[in-house]
Amino acid sequence: MWDMSPFGCNHNFVIECGKTRSVAGISGKSQILFATVFTARYLDLFTSFISIYNTSMKVFFIATVYFTIYLIYMKFKATYDSNHDSFRVEFLIVPVGGLAFLVNHEFAPLEIIWTFSIYLESVAILPQLFMISKTGEAETITSHYLFALGSYRALYLCNWIYRYYAEGFFDLIAVVAGVVQTILYCDFFYLYITKVMKGKKISLPA
Repeated sequence: MWDMSPFGCNHNFVIECGKTRSVAGISGKSQILFATVFTARYLDLFTSFISIYNTSMKVFFIATVYFTIYLIYMKFKATYDSNHDSFRVEFLIVPVGGLAFLVNHEFAPLEIIWTFSIYLESVAILPQLFMISKTGEAETITSHYLFALGSYRALYLCNWIYRYYAEGFFDLIAVVAGVVQTILYCDFFYLYITKVMKGKKISLPA
């Protein structure tokens, strides 16, 4: 069973890649965007300390994301499909950077960078979805990985609803970004439930 936390998703993915010795169907560009997201978000490692557990999880997660990139572009490069992984990521990074600069909680460097990471995470999966649309199908490992990532974000929405009613907490930026990200996964969720859970590979109509 896949752990649907961000750390668990990447950890499980790395294990599966090690077993299959293949990264076929995985978008390296999406992984680079996720690495950018969590590097930016965890810059507070240099400015604040919460606990050993908190620090350790952040460090291990960042290391796992970069190790995933190493697997794609170095160790299992021969199985990586660069021809179909052709999404123009600058079309995401530039607008997201501008939005973070204009819409944030506080006009301070770390706050703007944190906001940038929230916005970028909401669209970081687009290169992967674009790659699936170009190839017309998704490998089983890719399907499980995407479902785990999408489910973790959907569960975050439930957490925000709980915190709003239990604590009065509401972060508009995080909620809107989370809703956008969940919407992007909706079509994939439908295909996953109707295909993969029945033992079939996801195939898109021609």
